[in-house]
Amino acid sequence: MNFTESQIERYSRHIILKDVGGVGQEKILRSKVLIIGAGGLGSPAALYLAAAGVGTIGLVDGDTVDLSNLQRQIIHFSADLNRPKVESARNKLEAINPDVRVKTYQTRVFADNIGEIIAGYDFIIDGTDNFPAKFLINDACVLYQKPFSHGGILRFNGQTMTYVPGHTCYRCVFDSPPPKGAVPTCSEAGILGAVAGMLGTIQAAEALRYIIGKGKLLTDRILMFDALDMQFRTVNLRRNPDCPICGEHPTVTGLVDYEQPVCELRRNAHA
Repeated sequence: MNFTESQIERYSRHIILKDVGGVGQEKILRSKVLIIGAGGLGSPAALYLAAAGVGTIGLVDGDTVDLSNLQRQIIHFSADLNRPKVESARNKLEAINPDVRVKTYQTRVFADNIGEIIAGYDFIIDGTDNFPAKFLINDACVLYQKPFSHGGILRFNGQTMTYVPGHTCYRCVFDSPPPKGAVPTCSEAGILGAVAGMLGTIQAAEALRYIIGKGKLLTDRILMFDALDMQFRTVNLRRNPDCPICGEHPTVTGLVDYEQPVCELRRNAHA
């Protein structure tokens, strides 16, 4: 791939990095990353991936922008109220970098559409805000052998892990969705806006490091942080041989839609 003069200048800080260089930047420009959820986590992830030059960014979200989103969903502006989130986000990404192709899916993910959506992408970022969507994304990525970054935030806390085929999956750690009402949502418990930015940026870094094949991904370990005390810790994980989807005798062999609480039905894709 021959870089234009404009691209050499735009990506110069990547190109001069020993572990990225021209070869790594070429990989980034040819890559395809899907972000499910154009909200608190998806916003910073999408902005940094577009700035980095990811060739194709897919955005999945069936919701529209409302005023309460603007406290943390930094890709959306006040003028975007009531617009589909995927369209609002696409405008910002195209303005950041004309090298990037943005594909939008104005829908929630379901068992009958997620396989087709994720099929053409190299890496998936889970920016959703509820357990049914997270388990669906994990199961689809395991069955379709797609690497993905899990992210979860609540109040002042965040957690993330990366799945790559052959390594620990989300179900190895969290066997099944918790009962309805067992864990509050961000709309019920609150979220410090900057926490979403912290975690979404880490997810973008995971995607980029996977693409260039450098560094140690968050596979077989989970990163957790408490932004109130600004403490981070990493816990090592083991692949569960009894995991219901990636274990030795899987019991989950297809995709299903798990029941969601009523308050989550409208927004399953924007933490």
